[in-house]
Amino acid sequence: MAKAVWNGQVLAESEIYETVEGNIYFPEETVKREFLRPSSTTSSCPWKGQARYYTILVDGQENQDAAWYYPDPKPAARNVKHHIAFWRGVEITK
Repeated sequence: MAKAVWNGQVLAESEIYETVEGNIYFPEETVKREFLRPSSTTSSCPWKGQARYYTILVDGQENQDAAWYYPDPKPAARNVKHHIAFWRGVEITK
């Protein structure tokens, strides 16, 4: 079971997940979207494609761009389509 926790709140929890470059990608249906706010931030990976970000909001505290996903990953990263990963202080346990 993988779990993502920030500011004392469970953001995602799943027995099924993808691991890419040491990051846990949670299936989007296992992520509590009420804590995510869309961000205009993007980044690009040569083999995964363009990433989009979410800001996490828990109990009035914001964690800017602390979750990301690939809406249209390149073929080599198709296993992370419909998955969300976390960083910037989000605690990930397995």
